[in-house]
Amino acid sequence: MDFTFTEEQQAAVEAAKAVFSSVTPDSVPSPALTAGAVADDLDRALWRKLAEGDLLGLTLDPRHGGSGLDPLALCLVLRECGRVLARVPLLESSAAALAVQRYGGDELCADVLPRAARGELVLTAASSGRTGHGPAELAVQARRNGEGWVLDGVQTAVPWAHGADRVLIPAHTGEGGTVLALVPRDHEGVTLEEQISTSGERQAEVRLDGVRLADREMLTADGAWEWLRDLLTTGTCALALGLGSAVLDLTSSYVSNREQFGFPLATFQAVAVQTADRYIDLRAMEATLWQAAWRLSLDEERPTVSGALPIGGDVAVAKIWAAEGVRRVVQTAQHLHGGFGAVTDYPLHRYHAWGKQLELSLGSAAAHEEALGELLAAHPLG
Repeated sequence: MDFTFTEEQQAAVEAAKAVFSSVTPDSVPSPALTAGAVADDLDRALWRKLAEGDLLGLTLDPRHGGSGLDPLALCLVLRECGRVLARVPLLESSAAALAVQRYGGDELCADVLPRAARGELVLTAASSGRTGHGPAELAVQARRNGEGWVLDGVQTAVPWAHGADRVLIPAHTGEGGTVLALVPRDHEGVTLEEQISTSGERQAEVRLDGVRLADREMLTADGAWEWLRDLLTTGTCALALGLGSAVLDLTSSYVSNREQFGFPLATFQAVAVQTADRYIDLRAMEATLWQAAWRLSLDEERPTVSGALPIGGDVAVAKIWAAEGVRRVVQTAQHLHGGFGAVTDYPLHRYHAWGKQLELSLGSAAAHEEALGELLAAHPLG
């Protein structure tokens, strides 16, 4: 087997590195130094650079102004995004746009996707439900009303909602079905209450009170929400991998230069063993991430690999490793840095805050272990 990334995927990585080279973790606003949100908006200058580098339409078809690449390429770029703690909704906007392309009508695609690829329209997605626990789609009800739909409910912790133009929201129909609604942020009946994430970024509790949408703004195909949730979860794993890799590099540099008793810390066996364990964590995070991203990228029909669990199993395994792995990597880094790791003009505390946010986003390790157990019970392996 050839596990090498394609030339197009590698080119996307190089383009991402070029764009993100202007971002340094020291320049990222610190939640430890700010009483409220670290900023009112996303990094618009960086967003424009991503658009100029053709990275916002990476997975969109060329007819919509995109590059036509797959979720694997997106995850490669997200890994670079996580390395530098880039303050942009690259995952959410890309995932929402790709969902619109896969499941939306021609009119909606023509209206939304070219502008999203150019960076003129910022999208985000709700995935936490009312409390952050339980199925997100049950927090909002969607019912037909004449020629359109009416939505009522609440979605909490919606990332980048204050800076996004439209929010893709899952909702239940009351008949066992789930739909996705592309809701303008300033639509009548929509209110946003500020919430602040662990990383200090503004999130929002989005309340929908009798919000009326036309049919074309709804994605009603079976499996649309499940596919979007899997992509968001896998993308979160890619961000965690990038963050963890940067933290291990930071730690390796520190223990190689910091001396105790006349020797670098890296030469002490206890330090070497801990960093080796974290390296193993990162390799496991990487392997499970690419497995999940590959399953997402197979084709438009999401086929079942012969003898394998449904794709949700691979996504659950990836998120378990990402959540546990990024936590262990950051904790070990703090331990090996000693008190220096808590200094606010050193970037490690920023990585710690972002790492905790990614650990819990789209479900903790325990939540995905439970989901994996249910899949194994329903699909016993032969």
